Amino acid sequence: MTYFARHIQATVQNGLLVMPEHVGQGYIRKLVFEPDFKITIHRYSLKEDLIIKRNASGQRNDLITVFFYNNEQALEIAYNDDTQVLFSQRDESAIQVTSNDLSSTIRFPAYQTIHYVVVAIKPLRLTELLAVSEPNSVLQTITGSGNSFLFFERMGAETKLLLKNMAAVDMNDRLSHFYMQIKVQELLYLVFHKLSFRESAAHQTINSADVERLLYIRNEIISDLSVPPVIRELAQVAAMSETKLRQLFKQTFGTTIYNYYQQARMEEAAFLLKQGKHSVGEVGYELGFSNLSHFSRLFEKHYGLNPKRYSYS
Repeated sequence: MTYFARHIQATVQNGLLVMPEHVGQGYIRKLVFEPDFKITIHRYSLKEDLIIKRNASGQRNDLITVFFYNNEQALEIAYNDDTQVLFSQRDESAIQVTSNDLSSTIRFPAYQTIHYVVVAIKPLRLTELLAVSEPNSVLQTITGSGNSFLFFERMGAETKLLLKNMAAVDMNDRLSHFYMQIKVQELLYLVFHKLSFRESAAHQTINSADVERLLYIRNEIISDLSVPPVIRELAQVAAMSETKLRQLFKQTFGTTIYNYYQQARMEEAAFLLKQGKHSVGEVGYELGFSNLSHFSRLFEKHYGLNPKRYSYS
């Protein structure tokens, strides 16, 4: 934050950086609850693209960062200095939990409202907060010593609302700091509650190159939702064995490649149906379903309503 302020010829006062007019508008705010527990809130629109390069710390898992991105614009993220790919297609919200030994680059486009929050916490502090007597392998990996990891989660409506409410807090209120600490713990609860239900399996070591390939594969999966993924072909693109690709993908995204594809397919169907410009048949055929009855059954399994009723809901 200090380096950024210096670069744009701004000052930081009481943990607040207000964007100068020649740069854009908005702010970055840093709150320190304890030396091992902090949050940075980014909310601004800039006149130039912002590219944030995160360098590996060189110390494995001495700090855990939880990144909440809640925007209408697509997030472009790259690891290992490779080509950037879109994290999401329709829902431009994402949660990323990572150790600080992975290098990454995130690009935020100019003239668009950027809103994201980063929570930084030491493993021991997180362990004390979670107070889980029998953590699954994911929580063990995150709170353990010397582990390199990256986990992605979708952002639910409850988390989005919580972030929105946090952004509206009057920080001049005497108890605002106390309130924000409570809400950040609530954010962490929502994330780690989801992660605690992931399948418990041995953690596979991951590096920046692996992460870049996984994000590329994820982008390949959703680039054409009318065509099911072929594991053999994806493994060749990723330069991994099929076994390694399956394991790392499920570990990072919390589900299998095919399930991820089907979920993205249903989300796209829901998006198209809500636009009101396509019939159920058109949406089904566009997403590769030759049997509309199968499409309806699968959609109802995901959303609790058949496609026609959903489009009117």
